[in-house]
Amino acid sequence: MVEFPSPQLQLGDERHPSKVVDDAVQSADSSLEKQLSPDVEQAYASKLDEDLNRKKKQEYRGWVLLWLAYQSTGVIYGDIGTSPLYVYSSTFTSQPTYDDLVGALSIIIWTLTLMVTVKYMFIVLSADDDGEGGTFALYSLLARYANIVRRDPNSAGTVKMERYLTNEMKPAGKNIRSFIEHSSIARTALKVIGVLGVSLVMADGVLTPAQSVLGAIQGIEVVHPGISSATIIGSSCAILVLLFAVQPFGIHKVASAWAPIIIIWLLFNLCCGIYNLVKFDYTVLKAFSPFFAGSYLARNKEQGWRSLGGLLLAFTGVEALFADLGAFSKRSIQLSWLCLTYPCLLLAYIGQAAYISQDATMVAYTNPFFNTVPPHMIYFALIIAILAAVVASQAMITSSFQLLSQVMRMSYFPHIKTVNTSKRFHGQVYMPLANWLLMIGTVVVTAAYSNTTKLGNAYGVCVIFVTFMTTCMVSLVALIIWRINVLIVIFFFLVFACLDGVYLTSALTKVPQGAWFTLLLAVILSSIFILWRFGKEQQWSAESEDRFQPSHLVISKENGDLQLTAAFGGGPVTKVQGVGIFFDKVGDMVPIVFSQFLRKFSARQEVIVFFHMSPLSLPSIPLSERYLIQRTSIPNCYRLTVRHGYADDIVTPDLGRAIVEKLKWFVASDTRSTTGGASSLFTPLPDVKAELDALNRAYAAQTVYIMGKEQMKIKRNSNFLRRILLEAFLWMRENSRTKLADIEIPTDSLVEVGFVKEI
Repeated sequence: MVEFPSPQLQLGDERHPSKVVDDAVQSADSSLEKQLSPDVEQAYASKLDEDLNRKKKQEYRGWVLLWLAYQSTGVIYGDIGTSPLYVYSSTFTSQPTYDDLVGALSIIIWTLTLMVTVKYMFIVLSADDDGEGGTFALYSLLARYANIVRRDPNSAGTVKMERYLTNEMKPAGKNIRSFIEHSSIARTALKVIGVLGVSLVMADGVLTPAQSVLGAIQGIEVVHPGISSATIIGSSCAILVLLFAVQPFGIHKVASAWAPIIIIWLLFNLCCGIYNLVKFDYTVLKAFSPFFAGSYLARNKEQGWRSLGGLLLAFTGVEALFADLGAFSKRSIQLSWLCLTYPCLLLAYIGQAAYISQDATMVAYTNPFFNTVPPHMIYFALIIAILAAVVASQAMITSSFQLLSQVMRMSYFPHIKTVNTSKRFHGQVYMPLANWLLMIGTVVVTAAYSNTTKLGNAYGVCVIFVTFMTTCMVSLVALIIWRINVLIVIFFFLVFACLDGVYLTSALTKVPQGAWFTLLLAVILSSIFILWRFGKEQQWSAESEDRFQPSHLVISKENGDLQLTAAFGGGPVTKVQGVGIFFDKVGDMVPIVFSQFLRKFSARQEVIVFFHMSPLSLPSIPLSERYLIQRTSIPNCYRLTVRHGYADDIVTPDLGRAIVEKLKWFVASDTRSTTGGASSLFTPLPDVKAELDALNRAYAAQTVYIMGKEQMKIKRNSNFLRRILLEAFLWMRENSRTKLADIEIPTDSLVEVGFVKEI
């Protein structure tokens, strides 16, 4: 058991660093230093990273929870909430009989109850990965409890692995975990499911804005039947461009602005539903009996099964709801669904069914919302429907940002610019590039499909695919992580898998009519994600050859000079004046750029700093917990790790001065110890004044920032397929790399050391 020293001894002091130095130098001659071993220091660093990462999952109560529930209403229910615009028209091709209408209503009621309320609200939302949702979050969550994924060495130290001991698990969970850990096919299947789930949701994200906005704008035809198709398409595209243009304001502001629209929309549907139910036909309430859902399918046979492809539009957006979990919280989503959205949607569908059942014109089902609003309310209905349809797209836009941030963290996609839009709600992000690409795709789809009937044929297939994948992965979570009895898991799996399966088989009939587009887009996105991951794993393998301790690279002579080891030529290393700050990607071994620098120049600066930045999903890290400094076996060489949040500004023009100040404080106040069992070994305190003089002398001479520029080269003996894949990866890598011009440090002090690695 390792006893960790007080963090203040390693991480900082509320006093100014120079004051700490002055105080410590005065008593340096009579002090002793406790020497801490590298293994204990590394364990200490990992423990602190783990403690900080635990803060990522935020919990809210009271007014903050109510405020977040209010915000979530403006984002995650747009798609589900606007489905009363088109569900009945997508289900029926002609005026339905009373029995068929009640049967379809019964299916809608029980689908919203079982699929959304029971499955997602009370089961799936609990399967979060540190507050993040979506199929990829499920994959990441499983990877925390089972060895099924290779970690990025740059972030492996900050990932909390919680693997249950074998004797703590039930036999079924233990056997399944063992199977997926030892089966390459099972691990690959989980990887593909996680990636494909992200791709399917994002592919549907291109269609959702087009479907929602077109559906609302087409409502103008109720007031002005002669309106042209070009006007509808042009208006829809203009609204979509405006929607994407406001995204840079951030989820916090956008959600607060959108929430009143969705709340008014839902309450208006509630009032219309109650009005139609009371005035026209209250007998449709018998649809609450599941008997009518079963009799509808039994009576209509194949046609009834095919109509499920339209009825599933009642819960499209449910996967976006899960993916948006990271931007809000489980309790806020449950609160807004159960207290507002769920009852409003039920009354909306019930009221529409009551009106359609007594419709003498026999056309109300073709545009169910606008044809069933109370008299003299059509203009208000048109305005609020258009506004709600615009907001409906927000759920998919937000979920796309959330999902992309997840796949980037797991090295399945190149890092693109990500802006955290709120210091209070840590999971709310905005991605400029993704936003504009989504806008272009949505506008093109809107112009190409031109109406909701065509879009309906392409819409919904992706969502039902993802809900089935979610059912499978949550079942694994229940067995391996929640450790629930296998019989209970099998029961719920069969219930929801059957529901998913029936809807899925019906939705697949839409593939030839247009759903092929979203499936093709999802396959393309998945291929990009997997290709990038494949290339990164090859890169890690090549870089692992250069991961070693300093003692493997250099040895120290009696006079303090350095010499390369025999493995690296054995030549002497010349000392030059100045401070050399080597940017370190990994943070626990010799930086590749440092080993390359020594090989090429056989020289070292008087003071060397291995500078590693460890980003955490928090807005800011307190100064007392931000820095960790360690000595290495190389004289006057330090390893400085900076833990920082997304709002912390670390790389600044005066970075060198800040680093040297921290080093001075560390040298002056260092009281490190090696703890081993019941005894501790004490070593004499190094000459603090001499070390501080060396720091001052080196800083006065010059400060140089050394970064590596790694070029990748494909091995000559690679086969044709591997070469093609790696060529594509290298092209993506070259066009997505961070440029040195973006680094906010003096360019005349920046040195780039190029080297080539074969993959």
